[in-house]
Amino acid sequence: MNDCLFCKIIAGEIPSSKLYEDNLCYAFNDIAPQAPTHFLVIPKTHIASISEIDDSNSAVAGHVLSVIAQLAKELGMESYRVVSNIGEQAGQSVRHLHFHVLSGRDMTWPPG
Repeated sequence: MNDCLFCKIIAGEIPSSKLYEDNLCYAFNDIAPQAPTHFLVIPKTHIASISEIDDSNSAVAGHVLSVIAQLAKELGMESYRVVSNIGEQAGQSVRHLHFHVLSGRDMTWPPG
């Protein structure tokens, strides 16, 4: 996608604070953190949101989740929240599947 912020980050057109990268996904620190630890993990394949996951791309989505677990262990995160907003009303501002990983403070419930 030519105008996708996250596709531009993956392509190196927009700088980011990279935490992890492999052939399927990319992880970087959030530029406006909402917790002491706040990073995003995104697939390199453009998928608009969870609502577009199907049999053709579910392996990539599963890989992203395994990378989240791996990074959480490497960073010593015992407790954390994983969030993916789907649609504008839910707060999705970039239409590229991404998971926010937040840790380091108490998380309230219900969120929002």
